[in-house]
Amino acid sequence: MGHAGMAAAAVRYLRSAGAPTVAGPVEALPRPDLRAVGEDERAPVDPVRFRYVLGHFATGVTVVTAPAAGPGDPAGPAGFACQSFASLSLDPPLICFMVGRTSTTWPRIARAGVFCVNVLGAHQGDLCRGFAVSGADKFAGVVHDAAPVSGSPRLAGAAAWIDCTIHAVHTGGDHLIVVGRVDALGASGDGDEGAEVPPLLFHKGRFLT
Repeated sequence: MGHAGMAAAAVRYLRSAGAPTVAGPVEALPRPDLRAVGEDERAPVDPVRFRYVLGHFATGVTVVTAPAAGPGDPAGPAGFACQSFASLSLDPPLICFMVGRTSTTWPRIARAGVFCVNVLGAHQGDLCRGFAVSGADKFAGVVHDAAPVSGSPRLAGAAAWIDCTIHAVHTGGDHLIVVGRVDALGASGDGDEGAEVPPLLFHKGRFLT
């Protein structure tokens, strides 16, 4: 699929999720097969083995947030813990994160069309655990302000933050690959924001301390 086809697919997906896009009728993107291999291909690797081996790759940990749908929205802002995050492009500035297709938080972020990636600090393991659960008020007692462009929650004490607009969405097996265009960003230690905060790291199923 070329760039034009990928862009069209992204617009169809965002439109089907209710996110703001360019005006005009588009078709809803059909739900893709969740299998990563076809029936006539070799069996996938054992998922337990897959998790074990890939767990040897240490990653940072983020919380991806989005603003409430509007004033008085009973659902409030959205957010989830995400370790599948990476920088993607310098020109234009793009980042990406991966989210499971079964996520109940992702549709709310898709409808918002914007999000903020909060890179957690080494002291924020408990905060990460709070955003990793479903069905609870994840923002209860969490200090945050509004990111400057999107208005998404920007968590206090984070090592860095990246304020984004959804640029494209691609399918990847049982996950979605979300590409964000960076509109603003900052890090601890910038200007008057205080000392630099070391990042929270995740390795082999646990936080590194």
